[in-house]
Amino acid sequence: MRKLHMMAVPVMALGMVAATAAGASAHEGTHSYQTELKALNGSGASGTVMVSIDGDQATVTEKVSGLADKFMDAPYPHVQHVHITTGAQGVCPTPASDKNGDGIVDTVEGMPSYGMIGTTLSTKGATDASTATDLKVAGMGGSYTYERTFTMNAKTIKAIEAGNGTVVVHGLDPATLSKKAAAAKSNLVPELPLAATSPALCGTLVAGQMDMPIGNPETGGGSTAGMDNGMIALGGGLVLLAAGAGVYMVRRRQVGQN
Repeated sequence: MRKLHMMAVPVMALGMVAATAAGASAHEGTHSYQTELKALNGSGASGTVMVSIDGDQATVTEKVSGLADKFMDAPYPHVQHVHITTGAQGVCPTPASDKNGDGIVDTVEGMPSYGMIGTTLSTKGATDASTATDLKVAGMGGSYTYERTFTMNAKTIKAIEAGNGTVVVHGLDPATLSKKAAAAKSNLVPELPLAATSPALCGTLVAGQMDMPIGNPETGGGSTAGMDNGMIALGGGLVLLAAGAGVYMVRRRQVGQN
């Protein structure tokens, strides 16, 4: 009985470890974040963004509409980024952020709210700050859908996980601005008008309702779902075995006493 009692303890522990490992694996995999883009500077635009992160791989899906449509008879280029902060939570600026009184919150005036550029949502090529104002890799036109999978830098991922990642889409229609703002040059790229680099849409990313598990249960290819279920079953079986052994010992003891 002593041997059986001693064996029951590690068996129960093993069952608990198996169940814990299976539970932990369920939290690994792809983490999802989302935001509803709201209009800034009277742009009248709207949109949504979904970001799925698995390790350092990010898939960004975005749909926007109502932006400035044309510039010099060509589709209006809208540069867009994930801005990040390292302190307080990243937020979208309010009209109170307009410090020079020209009627709009430009990119520099908005930075105290949403922070510096962490990742450029470019259509191709680099996704770091080097393409931040590259109009050739910007979203084009008044309405568009953007989807791209790329390697996201660690600083941006950390900020998004902490609730400090804010998507900002730039580019305003100069005709809707005050005379002072419409005539001004960009404080980021002097060759461009201020309207081209001023924010039109903004939204802070928040964690989705449910993260996606590792693998795809529908296809079975490379999925760990079966392994997780097996571990859970194994853990439960071992616990039941240990419980049964305990009942057996009690009955043996009762028989011996009788």
